[in-house]
Order: sequence, then C-alpha cells, then structure tokens
Amino acid sequence: MPEPLRSAAEPEGARRRIPVLDIVRAALLVAGVLCVATGLLPRAEAAENMRRIGPLLVFLAAVIVLAELTNRAGVFDALARRLAVLARGNYPALFALCVLFASATTALLNLDTTAVLLTPVLLALAGPARIAPLPLAMTTLWLANTASLLLPVSNLTNLLAADRVALSTREFAATMWAPQLASMAATAACLWLFYWRRGERGSDRYDIPDGAPARDARQRALFRVTAAACLLFVAAIPLFGDRVEIAAVLAAAVAVLAFALLDRSALRFALIPWRLLVFVVGLFLVVPTLSRHGLGDLMHALIGADDGAAGTYRAAAAGATLSNVANNLPVYTAGEAVIPTGDRDHLLALLIGTNVGPVVTPWASLATLLCLEFCRTHGVRVPMGRFVTTGCVVAVTATTAAVTALLLFG
Repeated sequence: MPEPLRSAAEPEGARRRIPVLDIVRAALLVAGVLCVATGLLPRAEAAENMRRIGPLLVFLAAVIVLAELTNRAGVFDALARRLAVLARGNYPALFALCVLFASATTALLNLDTTAVLLTPVLLALAGPARIAPLPLAMTTLWLANTASLLLPVSNLTNLLAADRVALSTREFAATMWAPQLASMAATAACLWLFYWRRGERGSDRYDIPDGAPARDARQRALFRVTAAACLLFVAAIPLFGDRVEIAAVLAAAVAVLAFALLDRSALRFALIPWRLLVFVVGLFLVVPTLSRHGLGDLMHALIGADDGAAGTYRAAAAGATLSNVANNLPVYTAGEAVIPTGDRDHLLALLIGTNVGPVVTPWASLATLLCLEFCRTHGVRVPMGRFVTTGCVVAVTATTAAVTALLLFG
C-alpha cells in the first residue's frame, strides 16, 4: 500500500522526528560506553558481560528475523483467522483460543514476538470480525509478560537465569512448568473478569471473518517454508540445550533462504532488531555500573537473606515492584548479582517477579512498551487508570500463584 501523501506545508522536522524510545536506547548505550571509558565499570568486567550476552544477542536477532519473515509470509495472520473461524462467533471459545495462541507464541518463540507481531495481527482481526479491540490488545500485552516462564527462549531474563543456575532447557521446563500454568491461569481469570466478559466486551457474538486471501504459488511456498522453519526451531530447542541460539540461527537461515529465492524485497536491514540489541548492550554496561555504586546494596536490602518461603515471596515482590518503577531487565540483572549462586529458589522467584510483574506501568518491560505502541498506531485507546489498576491485580495474583507453584512443585 503506498504511503499517504504529506502536505507540502508539513514541517521537515515532523517527517524526520526520532522516536523517543530510540533516543532512550541510544542514550543508554552512550552512557554505558562512558561508564567503561571513565573507569566507573572496569573494562575486564565489561568484557565479561559482553561475552556473557553475546549468544543472547545472536539468539534475539535470529528469532526476531525468523518471526518477521514468518509474519511477512502470512502465517500469523492465517492462524489468527483460523482461531476466529474455529470459535464460530462464540466469545468464550475465542477467548480460550487467543489465550492459548498468545501463550504458545510467548513460550515457544519469545515475548518480543508476541509483542511485535501477534499484537498487530490480532488488532487487524478486530475490524473484519467486529471484535472489540481492547480485549485482544490486553490479551497479548499481559500474556507477553506472564506466559514467559516456561523455556529459556521465552524471555531474555530466562536465558540469563538458566545460565546462572546451570539448568538445561529440559531441566528449566521441568522446574518452571507449574509456575507457568499458575501464572497463565491467574492472567486468564483477570482477562475474562476485566476485559472479556459480556459486560465489558459489549456484544454476545462476533462476525466470523472471511477465509484467508488467495495466494499464488510463490506465496504458498513462502508460507509453507516459514511455517516449517518455526516448527524446526521449536523442535530443535531441546536438542541444542544451552546453545539455543544455534537453533534460532538455523531456522532463521531457512526462512531467509526462502525469501532470497522467492521474494528478495523482504530482506532489508530493518529486519535486524538493532534497536533491541542497542538497548540490551547499553543495559549490560549501565546496570553493572549502578550495582557497583549503590544499586546492589538496595537490591540486597529489598530481597533480604531469609531462605524460607517468606524470603522467596519477598524476592519475587521486590522484582515485580522495582520492575514497575524502572524496567524488568535492569532489575533482574541487579537482583541476580546479589543472590548467591546456589540459592536457586530466590533466583527463580526474582525471575518470576521480573517476568510476570511488569504489567502495571507502561515502561515496566519492553514487551509492554511495544504492545502499547501498537495500540496507539492502530487507534486503540488503553485507559491508563484502568490499565494500572487491573495490572496491579494481575501482577499480585499471577506472581503469587507462580511463586506458590514454584515452592510446591519446582
């Protein structure tokens, strides 16, 4: 679709306005470099941090390229339409399918895939099916955070935690399946209560959308290959263990090769999530610096040293609360630094708090920011008062449920 013509009177600056988030990411990277240059962060420690996150950056880049090309091939759109058709206009059935779809995308690909790709797909489905868009938006926004506990690939913080506690992919899943189910159940209950029940969504049934658009032979080939690449990635996760970035690179390479042969115009530099990579690198330079100069003491005071159940809940509460004050990724990395290596329960509780809890403020997680940005660009109004109050309920109930499940089954 061609871009709309701009008025000749439109200021040149309005056309080239740099997004605020891009400014924040760049400033964070510059601040990190200055921390190293001035000696606030020793170069040896900075180099060790970069070595640690190197495989994570490769994974993030590969999995987002895979997801972008899969979306370009129409796989996510076809799945969303299929869900709406399967539910046959029945809202409870559609609700259950959307919860499962968003949860599976978050757990198996990662939360940024849900935020970046699934949110606009479901919002685009709202018009043809005459579905209220706010319930769909909140489903992806909440589950992008609360369904990110199951696998190391589900969240960047999980990859860090799995490395810290020396858990393979299978061991991580065996430990976190119960917290994941508990978190999803609490989130689903809140979604239904606050956004999906009859009094909130405003109608009894929705219109069943038309079938998928016709595809030519080239489009069908891209659809099948990228769908197969996603399945390949999911199937390869247990095989590669803690080298999951290899599985992501192989699956992304399959998708890239297909587009190189059949639709080269889709292969652009913009496919590489450089903004996210800049953000992560900056964080892993700035946060260790802050930890050396006071943040570590604050995290230690909040998390405490109680090794019983109360201490486990306290670690999760500290992670969830501070994530909504600042951002979950720096909070996790700062908290991880003050928890002893052998204290698995406290570390996983902190992980739960920083994964499940960041649903109260717009800046609490990158996934939350991305979902809200897509709501804005699609003209979906998210009332901030309602967002904060309902988010508080989700953060408390889902975090508590997940930590309880960790203590009982983990």
